[in-house]
Amino acid sequence: MRNLILGAALAISSLFGITAHAEPVAGQQYVELKSPVPVSKPGQIEVVELFWYGCPHCYQFEATLNPWVENLPEDVNFVRVPALFGGIWNVHGQAFITLESMKVEHKVHDAVFTAIHQEKKKLASAEEFADFVATQGVDRDAFLKTFNSFAVKGQMEKAKKLAMAYQVTGVPVMIVGGKYRFDLGSAGGPQQTLQVADHLIAKEREAL
Repeated sequence: MRNLILGAALAISSLFGITAHAEPVAGQQYVELKSPVPVSKPGQIEVVELFWYGCPHCYQFEATLNPWVENLPEDVNFVRVPALFGGIWNVHGQAFITLESMKVEHKVHDAVFTAIHQEKKKLASAEEFADFVATQGVDRDAFLKTFNSFAVKGQMEKAKKLAMAYQVTGVPVMIVGGKYRFDLGSAGGPQQTLQVADHLIAKEREAL
C-alpha cells in the first residue's frame, strides 16, 4: 500500500511539472516539521534516509543516492534508518541494524537489495538472513547472536521513535537537520529529491 501511494504521488508530481531547476518550496517539495528532532551528531548537518530493503522504490533510488552520498562534504552526516512497520519490515530493519553493529553493512548492503529484488529472495526470518549474509563473508553465528542482542533491540526502539517523530508513513523518505521531511513523490523524482536535499543542506549550513 505504501509503495502504491508513493507511485501515485510520483505520477501526480510529474503532471504538475515540478522541474529540476525550481527552488524547493516548503509545503510543496518538502515539509518543515513542527517539532525538530535532535540530530545524532550536533554541529554537523544530518541527512537521514528511512528505507526498507523490500521497497522497490528504495532499491531503485540506490543508484542515484549512493554516488551523491559518496561526494557529500565533511560537515554532512548521512544516516540510514530502517522503517519498522511490523512483520517483515521489522526483520529486515533488525538485520540492517545488526549488520551496522557488526560494521559489515557497507560490504553487504547492495547485495541484500539485489538478493531481494533481482533474485527474489524474501529473507523473511533471522535464519534466512543469516544464511544469505554468510554467502557474503559474514559469520552466521555472530550475525544471529548480534541480531538477538539487547543492543540491537535498543536500536530498533530508537528507530521506531525516530520514525514517529519524523511523522513518516512510507519510504523512501529523507530528513535534513531533523527539521525538513521530503520524498520522491513530493520532490518529483530521485534526482529532484537530492536537489531538495542539497537546497536544505545549504539552508542548514547558513543557520549554523
